[in-house]
Amino acid sequence: MNLQKIRFKNKQGQELVGRLELPADRHPHNYALFAHCFTCNKNLQAVRNIGKALTSQGFGVLRFDFTGLGESDGDFADTNFSGNVEDLVAAADYLSENFEAPSLLIGHSLGGAAVIFAAAEITSVRALATIGAPSNPTHVKHLLRSGIEQIQAEGKAVVNLSGRDFTIKKQFLDDLETQSLADVAQKLRKPLLIMHSPQDATVEIKNAEEIYVAARHPKSFVSLDGADHLLSKKEDSAYAGRVIAGWAQRYLEITEEEALRTDHHVVASLDAEDGYTTQMRVGNHYMTADEPTSFGGNDFGPSPYELVSAGLSACTAMTIQMYARRKGWDVRNVEVHTSYGKEHAQDCEACESDSSKIDTFNREIRLIGDLDDKQKARIMEIADKCPVHRTLHSETQVISTLIE
Repeated sequence: MNLQKIRFKNKQGQELVGRLELPADRHPHNYALFAHCFTCNKNLQAVRNIGKALTSQGFGVLRFDFTGLGESDGDFADTNFSGNVEDLVAAADYLSENFEAPSLLIGHSLGGAAVIFAAAEITSVRALATIGAPSNPTHVKHLLRSGIEQIQAEGKAVVNLSGRDFTIKKQFLDDLETQSLADVAQKLRKPLLIMHSPQDATVEIKNAEEIYVAARHPKSFVSLDGADHLLSKKEDSAYAGRVIAGWAQRYLEITEEEALRTDHHVVASLDAEDGYTTQMRVGNHYMTADEPTSFGGNDFGPSPYELVSAGLSACTAMTIQMYARRKGWDVRNVEVHTSYGKEHAQDCEACESDSSKIDTFNREIRLIGDLDDKQKARIMEIADKCPVHRTLHSETQVISTLIE
């Protein structure tokens, strides 16, 4: 994908830093704005995974650090919930001025409450999704219980949250008391997706119920069964992203995609921080390639050699069916099983060494239909004539040029 580091100013003139992720080699059909959880930042693994799931479906996604967190300017001790909402509005203004106004808001935990408030102020928003969100911002006070008395008495206190110390001032608590999420949700009148785990030990599942009851239709609930509050497991955050992408497209305008801005049929895009998880455009289709976990990948998609094997299998099946239709033969189904590996060369003058191996595709073909032995033998001959098979056996060249 295309990952850009962006900077913009909040209402107080402080610089906020974010990452804008764009799909591989196409214009986004919609832009999404992501609000991270309380004291988290834009680089939380779950946030990144959700963003990748959305970009793979054609969304542009902006995730940024709230004031005083991550790379953004400001002192966290001087922030409050209202400031988070203002930061979201500033981020939306940045997108509107430099790219396209966001149509989708996504918020995690307290960020989920923030996007509900922000949606009332960002007119371009057509849908929003919350993940593990509290039904009222005051829920955060239970995380601060160790310092509440000191905050009330002295005006501030240092509170340890997730292993880090944060200074919380009384103005933060006072601001929470002025917020009523139920009232805002009731007046929202925008499609809302509520995602929550029944096992969430930080924000109990009853919060999802309270938001759902307060909101108007269209509203949806999806259980993230088995997930923890931070969606620590990659499969949980990736699932959440896929569901949000699919759900949101029902309510958003999806413009017709522009043609590839390249003469090539396949584009692969890999950021430095993504390991082996590669976003791809294959013709007019989008997919993910990866390596198995045993090779250090996330196994989010087929490996490069599996993709080559897939091309051989698909081409073989198409060639066989095309030939059978032309002949009028009864081939109701073709299954082509292909695997790749390196095997000892069987017919090679350089095979004196036991270590001599050649690239080998093992292909097994199953035919379902009324065929005699002669027809089956002919089909096996035709299989070897499929274009991909012939390419693999021919002398090929790869010409590489650097795009400036």
